[in-house]
Amino acid sequence: MQTKIRPITPESLAEAKNLIFNGGVVAIPTETVYGLGGNAFDDHAVKRIFEVKGRPNDNPLIAHIHTDYDLSKIVDYDPPCAKQLREAFLPGPLTLVYPSTNKVSPFVSCGLNTLAVRVPSHEGAQAFLREVDIPIVAPSANISKHVSPTSAKHVYDDFQGKIPLILDGGECVGGIESTVCDVTGDVPVILRPGLITKEMIAEVVGACEEYTPDFSSGEKVKSPGVLYKHYSPRCQTRLYSSESVEFAISAYLREREKGEKVAVLCEEKRMPDFEKLGARCLNLGKTEEEMATRLYALLREAETCCNVLIAVEPTAKGGVMTGVLNRLRKACASVDIPHKKV
Repeated sequence: MQTKIRPITPESLAEAKNLIFNGGVVAIPTETVYGLGGNAFDDHAVKRIFEVKGRPNDNPLIAHIHTDYDLSKIVDYDPPCAKQLREAFLPGPLTLVYPSTNKVSPFVSCGLNTLAVRVPSHEGAQAFLREVDIPIVAPSANISKHVSPTSAKHVYDDFQGKIPLILDGGECVGGIESTVCDVTGDVPVILRPGLITKEMIAEVVGACEEYTPDFSSGEKVKSPGVLYKHYSPRCQTRLYSSESVEFAISAYLREREKGEKVAVLCEEKRMPDFEKLGARCLNLGKTEEEMATRLYALLREAETCCNVLIAVEPTAKGGVMTGVLNRLRKACASVDIPHKKV
């Protein structure tokens, strides 16, 4: 199969629509990361997404809709707090989990009676969603457990020859996946942190809680992105807290002495500690927004420049950094994807 990367035009949107309505899978941009899109009503298309990603079949998907789509077609009950959150943050990087009408494919929610729904703000995503005018499930367009893609090239690197079309909407500005918030209970509960923070949600609706999964008890996965291994580069990783820079420096020197090709991922103010040692530094940036935007691209860059990545957590905590640290910690967990020598 030839994989084409095409800019978003009326012609490429028509091609994408034809592929979608014939059970195909198309990569699409959003403001956060690129997604691997398929018809949410089509069992074959949904199963194809799980297959091509290598995604566990108990990990639910998010349905993406355009701003004028009739939510009642797929959502059984629209809580008042959900309406408030939509008015405050949508379109944007917030996914809301509702009671489902069970009209979409049963494979979307993996046996749950809920449905995660998102309205992306990316103009290209909205153009595509209006063209097809159906809910599109679109998990991040990367091989399962690999680093999420923030460019069309990242998608191509993972899926060359496996999908027919990538709609190129440029570099993603958000950088990490949407916040997932369950609105089926009395109080909204964040299932996956992201750019819309607990504090921002609480300010709108009065309260917000955070979910801690307990898979040891047999609990089902409620949201994408909560599994331990995720977002991981194909190189060895070592992660150190912001208070343990001296240990990170020792680890860098130890790996270099062993003959490994080493790089350091850290916020800008930490770079002098490593640059004076001659280290190659991958600059996360200064602000929370820069760190969220750059994280995945730098993790992918690490694959091309090192065998061992020494990562140091940013100093800032809370807010947007909750999502950034969540991704960084999962990315640097032990993973079972092959390491790539460079």
